[in-house]
Amino acid sequence: MKKRTVAAAMSALMFSSLVAAGCTSETKDTPASSDTKKAEEAKKPITFSWLAYDRPEGKVRQDWEIFKEIEAKTGVKVEFQVVSQEGLKEKKQIMIATNAVTDFIQVDTLEGRQHGPDKVFLNLKDYLDKAPNMKAFFDKYPEAKAVATGADGGIYTVPVIEGDAEGKGFNFIWYTRKDIMDKYGLQAPTTLDQFYQFLKTLKEKQPDTYPLINNAIVGDTGLFTTFGRAFTGIHGFYNVDPATDKYAFAPYHKGYKDSLIFLNKLFNEKLLDPEFSMITQAQWEERLLKGKSLVTFFWKADLETLMDKGRKAGIADYTLDAIPQFAADGIKNYQFSRSVVGTTGRAISAKVKDKDRAVQFLDYLLSEEGSNYLSLGIEGKTYTKENGKPVYNKDFGASPFTTLRKDWGVWYDMVTLDNAKSRAVWESGLSDKSKAINKSYEPFIIPAPKQIVKTSEELELEKSKLNNLNKYLEQKLTEFVSGKTPINDKTWQEFIDQCKKLGADELLDMYNAAYTRTYGKK
Repeated sequence: MKKRTVAAAMSALMFSSLVAAGCTSETKDTPASSDTKKAEEAKKPITFSWLAYDRPEGKVRQDWEIFKEIEAKTGVKVEFQVVSQEGLKEKKQIMIATNAVTDFIQVDTLEGRQHGPDKVFLNLKDYLDKAPNMKAFFDKYPEAKAVATGADGGIYTVPVIEGDAEGKGFNFIWYTRKDIMDKYGLQAPTTLDQFYQFLKTLKEKQPDTYPLINNAIVGDTGLFTTFGRAFTGIHGFYNVDPATDKYAFAPYHKGYKDSLIFLNKLFNEKLLDPEFSMITQAQWEERLLKGKSLVTFFWKADLETLMDKGRKAGIADYTLDAIPQFAADGIKNYQFSRSVVGTTGRAISAKVKDKDRAVQFLDYLLSEEGSNYLSLGIEGKTYTKENGKPVYNKDFGASPFTTLRKDWGVWYDMVTLDNAKSRAVWESGLSDKSKAINKSYEPFIIPAPKQIVKTSEELELEKSKLNNLNKYLEQKLTEFVSGKTPINDKTWQEFIDQCKKLGADELLDMYNAAYTRTYGKK
């Protein structure tokens, strides 16, 4: 009897202990259980809206596999709000004006700086202690932090990375019809004089052509940009002069008039397409493919595609190849690399329903795993690794971005955060010919200037002056090249005086002041 009593007492004690232990575990977290709950909370299903537009390669899809993988890792489902490319600008402007932006949106970094302080976009600076990848990103790219920071000190975008940090990647090459060069035994020109003789010989051998054609007069591949740089060392009308590390206005350079005299000579001798000032992209391509033009400066990525089009258009031996970049005597022969930091960035709505989860998600997309999904895709499906380095699937062809964007959502504008990573993998899988072209242009490539951050007053000055000045420049330079206005001391001085009246000096002073303020340059 006594033994049974003791046993019963012991059983009751053990039961009460178990109950107490159970109650304790329900009401008080241990460190391990707390971490588990946080991990579970971090992956709790949530949906964020995201603005995107349909690209020519393929429409935005809600079922892209990379986002299924991302959802499995993060618990975040992305719902794209899709607009047409033509309607994107207006849609974005309305969203910003009404403070009704999607949870995630790509905007110009300027828009982020302007509207972030008005509580349109979330101030990411307040969350950096919870976002290690984002903090590391801004530490690695001080330029990104500069262009993302508003006047109030807040950070409102994560800028898209466009070029490698070393400033080696580039976009443009001179190319010409290699089959015609071979036919007549022509050597590639390496100087301006040789380039002129090269065009002259092509015209003699192919009299029904205008050998030189550019697809525009301004912009990176524009006629005035290309030859202005060759004669002055300044890219575009306003840019940093690599020789001084200060902004310069190209027409003030003593070589600028020489560039127009040179182009006028090409025009008069019918070596330059007579419609150079009004050529459309379609006309440019048609004249190249039909052999009416033979030399151009354009995106290197298009060379093999154009070559394939030329053969399909009826010229069986149509072959394009690069020729060296050239410059006038005494002028630095260079091309700026791709800008490392882009002019657009990913922002989060200040009204997002769960700010912590939104920042956590953006931080994940900046991690190596998240970045790889957006820039490379899924290993084994869109890319493999060779010698430890990723390469896109060979069956995607020489232009893998078409399939990647259409079928996978990879390397898709307004989605990806790192175009540089995608480009590096693409270029590693290029043909031997394209790799040889890249190698031959390496000596010409120098790091692109960093972006400047302008004050509201500086932006207003630019808005009031630059457009009118640019219009005048395009009109007057076209007149000089076509011979409508002769190039002499009198007409040149009148041209310079009018540039000054339109604000050339004010703009130049402003750009240098902003550059100095942003980066401490002297």
